[in-house]
Amino acid sequence: MRSRPSLKPAADKSEIKRCAIYTRKSNEEGLNKEHNTLQAQRERAENYILSQADSGWRVIPENYDDGGFSGGNIERPALKRMMDDIQNGRIDIVVVYKVDRISRSLMDFYDLLKVFEKHGVEFVSVTQNFDTSQPMGKLMLNMLLSFAQFEREVIRERILDKFELSKQKGIFMGGALPLGYRVESRKLYIVPEEAKTVRHIFERFVTIKSITRLLEELTIAGIRTKYYISGSGNERGGQEMDKQYLYRILKNPIYIGKIQHKGKIYEGQHEAIIPQELFDKVQETFKECPVARGNYTKNKNPALLRGLVTCTCCDAAMTATAAKKDNRLYRYYTSTTANRKSYDVCRVGSVPMAELDALVVAQLRSLIQSPEILTRIQKLMTEANITHFGFEELRQQLKDFDGFWKAMTALEQQRIAELLVKRVDVSTDEVRIDLRLDGFMTLISQHKEGGNDAPTIQRRRKHSDHPAAGSLQAA
Repeated sequence: MRSRPSLKPAADKSEIKRCAIYTRKSNEEGLNKEHNTLQAQRERAENYILSQADSGWRVIPENYDDGGFSGGNIERPALKRMMDDIQNGRIDIVVVYKVDRISRSLMDFYDLLKVFEKHGVEFVSVTQNFDTSQPMGKLMLNMLLSFAQFEREVIRERILDKFELSKQKGIFMGGALPLGYRVESRKLYIVPEEAKTVRHIFERFVTIKSITRLLEELTIAGIRTKYYISGSGNERGGQEMDKQYLYRILKNPIYIGKIQHKGKIYEGQHEAIIPQELFDKVQETFKECPVARGNYTKNKNPALLRGLVTCTCCDAAMTATAAKKDNRLYRYYTSTTANRKSYDVCRVGSVPMAELDALVVAQLRSLIQSPEILTRIQKLMTEANITHFGFEELRQQLKDFDGFWKAMTALEQQRIAELLVKRVDVSTDEVRIDLRLDGFMTLISQHKEGGNDAPTIQRRRKHSDHPAAGSLQAA
C-alpha cells in the first residue's frame, strides 16, 4: 500500500517514472458529452499522479481510452496500444481509477499482470489505494478481482434468466432473422414472398427426400439466404444456400409458430407459415435411414449418367439438376462450379439431360453392334473360359439393341451405363465418351450368374483399370 510521501528534494531525472492512465466504459452512452466518465476517470488519475510528483511520477501524453468496450475480455484497441508500449519499454506505472476498469476477468488480469511484472511495470488503482509493488496490494488486488468477476457472473445470470423468461412468453429475442419473417419490436411478421419459398422447401423435401437435390433446385432457381440489416447496421445474408442452412430451416419450429430455447419448445407470439402436419412429415423423413432416403431419390428420379459427366471447362463434376417452367419439368446435367458460384464462371454451365443421354446411348448402340467389338468380346470370353455363350448367340442378343434398351426400367438403364461408360467429358464444342470393354464382360458374367445387381456393380469397380474399348467423339 502506497502512502503520501513526506516533503523531500525533487526527484532526479534518473528516478522519473512514466505513468500511463488507462480508462474504460462498457457502453458508448454519454461519451459525446463535454465532460464524460472517461475524462472523469483520467482527472482522478492525474490528480493522484500529481500527488506523487516528489517520487518522480509523471503523466505521459498518450491517451489510452476505451469507450464502449466490455471488461470481460482484452480485445480493446487502447489496451492493446498500451500493452505494446509496455513491451517497448515506454511505461513504468499503469494507473487506473478502479481495478475493474482494466479487467473484470481474473484470468485476463493475471495475463496482463504477468506482462507488467516481466517488464517491471507497477499497477496502481486510485480509489482502492494500492499497487502491485507491495504484497498487501497484490492480496487486495486478487480479492477485488474475484469480487468483480463474481459481480459480472451474477449480472450475466440475471440477463440469461430474463432472456429465458422472454422466450417462454414466445418473444423473439434476436439472433439470425429466419427466412419468411421480418422483425418489429421483437415480434415476427410474415413476409409473403419469402413464406412461399419456405412452404416450397418443406413440401419439396417431403416429396424428394433429398437435401442435395433440393439445394440444387433452389440454386438453379436463384433462391438465396435471408437478406436483412442487423440491429448494428450490418448487412446479413443474401448468399447462396448450403445444406446446413436448409437443415436449420427444416428443423426450426419457428415456422409452426413456436419458439425454441435450450431444447424446449414454447408457444410463440407470431403466426405460423406451415401447418404442424407438414412439419411432422419433414421430421419423420429425417428419421428414415439416410441410405434408404438416398436410394429412394435415385430410384425415383434416376439419371442415366449420374456420376459420369465432367465439365472440361472448369474440371468439375456435372450433377443432375431440374427446373420447372409452365408446370413442366426440365432436367439437366449442370456443372457444380455453376451451381456453387455462378454460370459466369463456367462456360458450359448446363446441358439438357435428354440430349446428352441420347448421344451416349447412340454411341453404345454403334459400338456393341460393330463386328470388331463382338470379335474382341468373344476373345475375352475365351480367355476367361466363358463357354456358355457362343459368338452367334451373343450377336443375336445384341442385334436388337433398341428393343433390349427400351425393355429396361430407367434404373436398370442407369446401372448398364455405369458398367459400359467410363466417363463423359463435355466442353463448349464437343462431347467425349470413354467406354469400358470390361463392362461387357461383367454383363455376360451377370447373365451367367442370374442377374445379381449388387455384385455386378462391385465387379465393375474392381475392373476399372482394364483398357476401355476406345474413346469416341461426338459434336
